[in-house]
Amino acid sequence: MTTRPLALLGLLAPLVGALLVAPSAGSSQATVPQERRLPAFTEYVALGDSWTADVVLVDRYGLPDTTHAPIDCAQSRVNYPKIVAEALDVQVFRDASCGSATTKDFRHPQEDLPLGGTNPPQFDRLSPTTDLVSVGIGGNDAGIAGAGLDCLNVIPAANPVSDSGPGLPFGGCKAKYTAGGEDQLAQRIRASEIKLVKALRQIHRRAPQARILVMDYLDVVPDHGCYPTLPATDEDMAYISAKFRQLNRMVHRAARRGGAEVVNTYRQSAGHDLCQAPQVRWAETYGPSVNDPAVGVPAHPNAAGARAQAAYLLQHLRDTDPDVFR
Repeated sequence: MTTRPLALLGLLAPLVGALLVAPSAGSSQATVPQERRLPAFTEYVALGDSWTADVVLVDRYGLPDTTHAPIDCAQSRVNYPKIVAEALDVQVFRDASCGSATTKDFRHPQEDLPLGGTNPPQFDRLSPTTDLVSVGIGGNDAGIAGAGLDCLNVIPAANPVSDSGPGLPFGGCKAKYTAGGEDQLAQRIRASEIKLVKALRQIHRRAPQARILVMDYLDVVPDHGCYPTLPATDEDMAYISAKFRQLNRMVHRAARRGGAEVVNTYRQSAGHDLCQAPQVRWAETYGPSVNDPAVGVPAHPNAAGARAQAAYLLQHLRDTDPDVFR
């Protein structure tokens, strides 16, 4: 006797339903991938310039931190190295970062800081037992910070007095740094690459067991002005934004040549530039920040920018197999 199709479906329905709802072995774990744990480190050293120090004049924690460097290095108490050190729960942490530092200050004392202080050579914080090093440097070697300030213009138009590029407070940074048909900033950026490569190779020699993570610069420099938040002409901002991208490409090349890993903060930070709303931007133009109450140094990361830098570094540690770089 044959079974009618409808009757057969009726008999099979409970079985089909059970198969649809019954979890297969390990399926619940497979559909929700678990985030990889952070690797373990015991001795972390942070080297770098003002974007590593996340320089601040005063914030809700008070004056700059003096635990690791002089007060006039302007280290924030919540800069990204300190956030990372806490997340990793390292036994030993040394933050050598200092405002206005260059690769020269890795090997030599950084003297004549704004209040007369001296930051010892940043390399002095390294040791043979250091197993993690973050490096954020290169912008001051190339002179990008000073050039960026030269873009600021108190009037929302090209300087009517001179086309030679006077710089701050009348803008004209593009004219100033391309006078005579040569792009001075581009030349400085190219010349800075070998300095960074040599610094990274020296870190390898001083801390042979360390993973070295090179941080590039956040994408906070727009290609246009936005008066009054960012008082600069579109022409000047397009120029300095292009130099900023060139700087980051140089940092990436130097990291590869120097045998270091790159934490690409630039690619991940679009939409948080200086022209964004106060609660959105990750850097400030004038210094005062409402993101976290603070008065910082113009055109540097605010507290939200510091947290973003830390998050990108930690995620890199979770996602990246260090054997690839050995």
